[in-house]
Amino acid sequence: MPRRKPNKTRKAAAKRFKITATGKLIRRGAGKRHLATNKTAKQKRRLRGSQVVTKGHAQKIVESMPFSHRG
Repeated sequence: MPRRKPNKTRKAAAKRFKITATGKLIRRGAGKRHLATNKTAKQKRRLRGSQVVTKGHAQKIVESMPFSHRG
């Protein structure tokens, strides 16, 4: 009989996303790593901080982090 595959956290997802106390997923915004000299101050200000992941994507991401205790 084949052995059941254990639940494992996908480390790529664990490094990129954080689950808040209310269960929302937080991610960093794209576009701030490099080439910042070409961007206006307004663009760079808007890239500050983190953003909430949409519900459509959130379910798949939470499935890849089974030990997050909120999924």
